Amino acid sequence: MRYLKKVLGGGLRQYSMVIALVALTIIFNIASGGRMITSSNFQNLISGNAYVLVLAIGMLMVIVIGQIDLSVGSVAGFAGMVMALSARDFGLPWWLAVLLALAIGAAAGAWQGFWLAKLGIPGFITTLGGMMIFRGGVIWISRSISVPAPPELKVFGSGYLPDWGPATGINNSTLLLGIIAIVAFAFAQLRGRTRSANLTGKTEELWPVVVRIVLVGVIIGYLTWVFGTGRPGTSFPVPGLILVILIIIYHTITQRTRFGRHIYAVGGNKTSAALSGVNVQKTYFLTMLNMSLLAALAGIMFVGRSTAAGPSDGTGWELDAIASVFIGGAAVSGGVGTVFATMIGGLVMAVLNSGLMLMGVGADRTQVIKGLVLLAAVAFDVFNKQQGRPSITGRLFPTKEGKPQESETQKGNPASSDS
Repeated sequence: MRYLKKVLGGGLRQYSMVIALVALTIIFNIASGGRMITSSNFQNLISGNAYVLVLAIGMLMVIVIGQIDLSVGSVAGFAGMVMALSARDFGLPWWLAVLLALAIGAAAGAWQGFWLAKLGIPGFITTLGGMMIFRGGVIWISRSISVPAPPELKVFGSGYLPDWGPATGINNSTLLLGIIAIVAFAFAQLRGRTRSANLTGKTEELWPVVVRIVLVGVIIGYLTWVFGTGRPGTSFPVPGLILVILIIIYHTITQRTRFGRHIYAVGGNKTSAALSGVNVQKTYFLTMLNMSLLAALAGIMFVGRSTAAGPSDGTGWELDAIASVFIGGAAVSGGVGTVFATMIGGLVMAVLNSGLMLMGVGADRTQVIKGLVLLAAVAFDVFNKQQGRPSITGRLFPTKEGKPQESETQKGNPASSDS
């Protein structure tokens, strides 16, 4: 057990959500007769849930600052409908229609950010109003009729990476992506070992790092094979690639930039953050604007997958996004949460949906089970914190200083004041 802890960088309890994700996948694969872990199911799982995970990235930042956004589904539906209508009725090229949809999302976020940042209206109330406005707007401009989307958008919602080069028995684009992922993980682990030694003066043994790299490399390699050896014409989904790019971008923003430090500072202690020089209003405004911009992107991806924009698009999406964030270990009071942990929470929900569907469980019981999982995950994390233990996801994804995120926010440390 001592050696296992060294490999994992701590106790098994810290990795409970990752273990739960793997266990769920294996259990559903056995219960469904091997239909869970297949190329087609994994491809559908990523394509069918990428838009929710995109929403979850933005929702994480909103929840970290201590707010909530109930309008994301409605904004996504409205932006997708505007895109489809502008292409059909005004003859706009697909790329210009996409830019218009993104602009609509940014404008919606700026509108809601103004009410929160400048007038001090709580995000719950502001976005509740936004949910009503944009949901009504979708129905109004669509006249309750679905509108076909430009065919070029299909690649963003359900496309696959192209194949090229020599015949290797696996899609070469997927193979290249897997190799890049393994190399990037190995580099991050070795760099983290060096950085930890510089900060603490203690150098971690090399063998646990190597074992960690090998284990994760095997997992990535297996997933690369699963995604790359599906039926002809398929590979790793384009929506998944978009999601991966966003994960890298927003992990960098939240963990490596001044704006990211300000987000955690405002969520941890707004008053202390303001006294240390953080512009709280600007942080609120930009976070809400970013959320609606990502909502518009999610709407574009969904319309591309469904090939049409409908008046009911976006209904209930905000609930899945919020659930993903909290299952990933974010604190209700704000100040705690990471992009990677949120993605794990979202994948837990996605695997639950997929596995229960494969087992023939109805939508009604699926909702009940998902609700119970949400309560159990949050209750477990809260219990650990009440016992004085670090959050499971705070320990799983530490900050660049090597400390759990909640250890900073619980101390009321408003982050760096280099504003």
